[in-house]
Amino acid sequence: MVVTSTGFSLQARLTGKAGGIEDLRIAEYPGPLGIHSADEIERNVETTLIDRIIDGLTRAADGAAATQSGGRDPRAAVFSGTPEEINRHFIAQEWSDGLPVLPPTVERVERFLQFSDRAADAGIAVMPGANLRATPWTIAVNAVMAGCEPAHLPILIAAVEALADERCKLASIGTSSGSFPFMLINGPIVKQLGIASDAQLVSRGPNPALGRALGLIVRNIGGFRPGATYMGTFGYPLAFALAESEDASPWAPFQVDQGFSREDSTVTIGVTNNFGPAPAPYDTADKAGAQTAIELLAKEITRKTRLFNYPGRGPGAEEVMITLLISPSVAKSLADAGYTKDDVRRLVFEHCTMRLGDFEWVFKYTTVMRMSLRERVEEGVLPPEFLGEPDDIVRVLSSPDILHIVVCGDPHRNRVMVLEGGHTLPTTKKIRPPANRQA
Repeated sequence: MVVTSTGFSLQARLTGKAGGIEDLRIAEYPGPLGIHSADEIERNVETTLIDRIIDGLTRAADGAAATQSGGRDPRAAVFSGTPEEINRHFIAQEWSDGLPVLPPTVERVERFLQFSDRAADAGIAVMPGANLRATPWTIAVNAVMAGCEPAHLPILIAAVEALADERCKLASIGTSSGSFPFMLINGPIVKQLGIASDAQLVSRGPNPALGRALGLIVRNIGGFRPGATYMGTFGYPLAFALAESEDASPWAPFQVDQGFSREDSTVTIGVTNNFGPAPAPYDTADKAGAQTAIELLAKEITRKTRLFNYPGRGPGAEEVMITLLISPSVAKSLADAGYTKDDVRRLVFEHCTMRLGDFEWVFKYTTVMRMSLRERVEEGVLPPEFLGEPDDIVRVLSSPDILHIVVCGDPHRNRVMVLEGGHTLPTTKKIRPPANRQA
């Protein structure tokens, strides 16, 4: 038995089916819970929801649960026709993101498999939330559809391993706030395959196809279908891919922060609710000026929609990650002023402050938790200073550790960008090209 609100019953049914429950009983609360008053909620629970819960728990079973199919031969043709007919069919089946796809013929898929040492049907991971098994074959099918090159397959296999990792918490991205994944690539493979890390990096080179492949994998193997299990209120941008400008960075690259070596090629999966804007800090030529970049990053963070989750800590807090994209020119200015990457994280953490009264407004009117700051403090999720006076200044990040720095973008522009994300932690996996090939 599960209780949902209007609009989420299909998601509950499909999630239950993915977990092996074919006849999940659903009691739907009527209407949008988030904008109902406490009196409306109490009335709807008493007059409607309780009866639906009782009915679901006491109604006789509808009969034998549907039997699971034995699976389909991955090499079997699912459709034949012209490219236009194939695309119409894929869109109708919701296998496509709505854009034309390259038909994943057996011949095309097999060319991709030459870049993997694993058998075509070897299990790479079981993907939340549909609990479907990802294999080199199914990953390659989505890569072909997205327009990737065969040499990209090892990147996408590592990406699937990251998506399925429990740290990634992929099953949580169906939220109506509109979270979507992105892929960060590091290491020698960036130069080997010409993955863009400088100006317009999200939109150039192999990056658009890799980002699109990530989105198709989340859709077709993860089972996240818009409006069914992927509930973004206004929809989602396409998933994107980027690489770090390691040569232009004054600091160790991101994969080293995650415990890998500079010689390792890695994929990191992150999740964000936004892409942009990218403000420009000026006058960063000395240490006093570099402070401008620190303060600007802090101001950008405190404008984000998930602000109410940032200071949370302990078992009742939500996982939060904040990725700071810093262009090479800004990174160089910060390093020339004597700041290490840890310094930047610490200083941004210290500057992320605001009036308690302003935070309380965000907490009260942009969450559906229906509890007070005092209750969150008593639970141990928020620190005691959140019981102060409205004009008290409070720090809104739980730790510098939730800040992740990536140096990338146009080396001739002084820009920064803050990507906020909830429900997840950045998850990094090593890319393993086949032993008999150079990636």
